[in-house]
Amino acid sequence: MPHTALELIPLEVRDQGQVLVDGRVDAALVRLPIPREGLHVIPLYDEVPVVVCARDSHLTAADELDADDLTGEVLIVPDDDVLGIRIPGTLEPSFAPPSDTAEAIATVAAGVGIVIVPMSLARLHHRKDAVYRPLRDGPTSTVALAWVAERTTPAVDAFVGIVRGRTANSSRG
Repeated sequence: MPHTALELIPLEVRDQGQVLVDGRVDAALVRLPIPREGLHVIPLYDEVPVVVCARDSHLTAADELDADDLTGEVLIVPDDDVLGIRIPGTLEPSFAPPSDTAEAIATVAAGVGIVIVPMSLARLHHRKDAVYRPLRDGPTSTVALAWVAERTTPAVDAFVGIVRGRTANSSRG
């Protein structure tokens, strides 16, 4: 649809449902769960959780980690946490939680603790002084396309079709 403008607007997880309901966006890539009343939601994929740690951490010796590998580590959970993960055997920090994931990763990069986030957030906030390793037994984070059901326009319907893999030669059946 080369003649249709697509504007990308970054959203905070805590705001993702509201921006749909109040009409600031026509559709959004969201993290589940999200209240689904009045929305159409298409799950797209599950994101792998990763452990972000300082580049010189002993955790970097492994290519992948298990929850047991994190025993004794300080687990930093930012206020915008999307996984809701708590790992038995990890320690709570002695400071207030960071306000967001970027601040949590900066803290980890300084050599204080670990943070567990979906891989895309680790990549978004990539730093030279921090690395990440997949967490094998951690919770995934489902990413979905959502839009308000009563505001399904032909343009939104066409976009949904593209997301579902339909082409100009595909049938809707």
